[in-house]
Amino acid sequence: MRLTDKGLIDRNAPVSFSFDGVEYNGFKGDTLASALLANEVRLVARSFKYHRPRGILTAGSEEPNALVTIGSGGRADPNVRATVQEIYTGLDARSQNAWPSLGFDALAVNDLAAPFLGAGFYYKTFMWPRAFWERVYEPIIRRAAGLGALSGQANTDKYERAFAHCDLLIIGAGPAGLMAALTAARSGVDVILADEDSIMGGRLNAETYRVDGQRGADWAANIVVELAGMDNVRLMTRTTVTGAYDQGTYGALERVNHHTDRRDGKAVLETFWRIAAKKTVLAAGALERPIAFQNNDRPGIMMANAVRAYVNRWGVAPGKTVTVFANNDDAHRSAMDLQNAGVHVAAVIDSRNSAKALGDYRLITGAQVCATSGRKQLESVTYRTASGEDSISTDCLAMSGGWNPSVHMTCHMNGRPTWREDIASFVPTPGSIPNMTVAGACNGDFSTAACLAAGVAAARDALAALGTKPAEVPRPNAEDSDYKMEPLWAVAGKGRAWLDFQNDVSVKDVKQAATENFRSVEHMKRYTTQGMATDQGKNSNVNALALLADATGRGIPETGTTTFRPPYSPVAIAAMGAGAQGKGFMPERFITSHAATIERGAPMMEAGLWYRPSYFPAKGETHWRQSCDREVNLVREAVGVCDVSTLGKIDIQGPDAAALLDFVYTNMFSTLKTGRVRYGLMLREDGHVMDDGTTARLSNTHFVMTTTTAAAGQVMRHLEFVTQCLRPDWDVRFTSVTEQWAQFAVAGPKSRELLNGLLSTPIDNETWPFMACGGVTVAGVQGRLFRISFSGEHAYEIAVPARYGDALFWVLLKQAEAMGGGAYGMEALNVLRIEKGFITHGEIHGRVTAFDIGMDRMISAKKDCIGKVMSQREGLLDEDREQLMGFKPVGAVKQLTGGAHFYPEGEDPTPDNDQGYMTSVGFSPTFGHFLGLGFVRGGAARQGDRLRMIDAVRGIETVVEVCHPVFFDPKGDRARG
Repeated sequence: MRLTDKGLIDRNAPVSFSFDGVEYNGFKGDTLASALLANEVRLVARSFKYHRPRGILTAGSEEPNALVTIGSGGRADPNVRATVQEIYTGLDARSQNAWPSLGFDALAVNDLAAPFLGAGFYYKTFMWPRAFWERVYEPIIRRAAGLGALSGQANTDKYERAFAHCDLLIIGAGPAGLMAALTAARSGVDVILADEDSIMGGRLNAETYRVDGQRGADWAANIVVELAGMDNVRLMTRTTVTGAYDQGTYGALERVNHHTDRRDGKAVLETFWRIAAKKTVLAAGALERPIAFQNNDRPGIMMANAVRAYVNRWGVAPGKTVTVFANNDDAHRSAMDLQNAGVHVAAVIDSRNSAKALGDYRLITGAQVCATSGRKQLESVTYRTASGEDSISTDCLAMSGGWNPSVHMTCHMNGRPTWREDIASFVPTPGSIPNMTVAGACNGDFSTAACLAAGVAAARDALAALGTKPAEVPRPNAEDSDYKMEPLWAVAGKGRAWLDFQNDVSVKDVKQAATENFRSVEHMKRYTTQGMATDQGKNSNVNALALLADATGRGIPETGTTTFRPPYSPVAIAAMGAGAQGKGFMPERFITSHAATIERGAPMMEAGLWYRPSYFPAKGETHWRQSCDREVNLVREAVGVCDVSTLGKIDIQGPDAAALLDFVYTNMFSTLKTGRVRYGLMLREDGHVMDDGTTARLSNTHFVMTTTTAAAGQVMRHLEFVTQCLRPDWDVRFTSVTEQWAQFAVAGPKSRELLNGLLSTPIDNETWPFMACGGVTVAGVQGRLFRISFSGEHAYEIAVPARYGDALFWVLLKQAEAMGGGAYGMEALNVLRIEKGFITHGEIHGRVTAFDIGMDRMISAKKDCIGKVMSQREGLLDEDREQLMGFKPVGAVKQLTGGAHFYPEGEDPTPDNDQGYMTSVGFSPTFGHFLGLGFVRGGAARQGDRLRMIDAVRGIETVVEVCHPVFFDPKGDRARG
């Protein structure tokens, strides 16, 4: 029933929507739940197991009952909480978990079979006959399970992911959150204020409280206006902070267009945020808990604060005759607000003998509601006093068992809440989340004045930790009533008293779990499915814990809580995987020149977790080999540009940085001079090669290590192991900076000429010799220049901060093309390095040693290093081991293939005759034929031998000659010149 002159809705903006095919009307600002109640729709859903009729219970995201499906086809969105979904013109909502209709659900027959379907029934039944499980039982159970259903069609909605950073993140925009935000914002720090609601103000929007002489909702709106006008504040409405993670990182889901009809696949539906905050204030409020009594799940039975919210915020009376059942003073406010709105209050039934009326309504003290009647809608309640039982005709029962602080976020890093006897609930344990301060109702402060004061105090604590002087913010005047309650978890009596409304878990189920020795709260949860619904037990967990404690003879603190895990409320997988729809599970990493590369028509290939260009096709080229050959030639004859940003880059600093490098590399790095680069080889503890790369010394205590693309993560883990487990005494720090720097190889005879056209200070062979490094300036941007070569040509690698990567690539590319060169991709890069005999993980694949690749002399005799002793085992130095060599075709077939094996000429290709294998091949336009690298028994001693190369998979066979692995410029004059 809609009330006049009440609520924050816009009555000048009518909205039409449908529910189960029936058209209804509401107003802008209505949720689906408020609009249905305004249209006197009480039955909205069916429960999970017994398919009992369900109505709207709450007014927020904790709603367990009113779950609906929004939309149809590929855009169907199941299990949407009607209490959160805002209505818009054209909204199509449907009930779920009912067949053939909501009003007549055939599976409601399960309710008649309830005695056989109690807690844990699935563990005790369906045992025989054994063959029936897969053929009969499981298919039936699977068809009956679940609530809403996906359409099976592709989701055409658009989702985004975004990142934000701030000094202070404030979670919740109620009175505590608003005061914390105002204090911090006026102090000058960067603030993000996030709230799951469409308007900020929290409970102030649902109450008649006055703050500083204003209506609470008006005061909140004025604060929001001030915050919105400040450059250092970001307000995020419709945004639920879903989880707390390491190092001040939080996940948050923003519902961008769920309140509009923009579902065309172009407008963003949801954005998943990753927020990095130096400090956090949690002001998430509290949730009202129900009381368990016989048939306390009928449509029309609601939480007392929800009834108050529908009256004050949405101008809706949830019933024509309302009864209140409570154990605390706060619920009496619902009776007062109902009366002031002209709604008949039949009575307030208070379980406390000492309760006093706050207004002119009938108060029944020392009483408890023990039963209700009505099937699809509440018709009456029965209450019990010391003198007997009586009943009241009513179509709405507002119940309240007290308040539970929202401790969930503080437990996401394995923290446990603390029990407070005075409020009979759990509160956050200080320090559960690093750098988080808890304020307001979620910390057990329930009055408005206490919340406002707590918000200021929390902000001041955060500001002090940030080293910022707090601004003076006057504390508003507000109500400051005491929170008075006496715990009441369940009303004794026959019949089923419900705890978890969605999963149909009753008081009897919890007691049965205790009887069967499921005394652990985690075991009880899984045995009964208590708290495993979409609301994750927000409405029922504390009641269930209290009842389990009573059944097992323990106190509630000793019984403990279940584990709180992210997300706080449901998150669509599509939102977390935004941008990856239709793609594989592996993450995609793009180089800064990705867009430019795609624009040039380059096909992309995976390298590690990165996408890199395979080749850059030119006009008239019809085959990749044409492009590859051209790119190799332009590097050999002019200049080529290649994005090598994917190489792992680890910044290492500290007095013991050189000692660390000496320990993890086979060769010496402590003797490396500042401004120089050295190639290094890294071994595993078993003596086999882990990785190779170059390391530059930027200062006495500062190095930059590069790794191969594929092994960047492995090397980082290796360094962490060494410094944490083997040498924790060393004073050294390191971090991955792979994504912070964009790096480009500029290779070819004209590479120095190209760079001198860009650098603020020109270089020459004397000032920048081979293997030199240092800082440079490119168009006013500070960067780094390394004279290293993976092509065998005179080459450099230039690095700039990643944000300049795209711009630098275009500049380099245009300069190179003007000089007869251009970009080259992975195919050409592979050919260039094969011509020079340079290794990649195609060669150092985990089974080879430094001896196998001809680098055993790099293992320094002057120091120890990881893997040194193990690499010198007799078997790993056997001259007959497979060793790295080069190969060229000399038979009639000129093609070489990677993975092919070698056999002696004239002998059968059997395992006993296997001489080795090919690891890398490429057609060399420089030599006019294929070249290959691989391993062959005897290594250098076999140079000049001829072998059969057989690729049994591809059916290719030819004769190859064993060569020195360095085909091109064996003395290295071109790179050093």
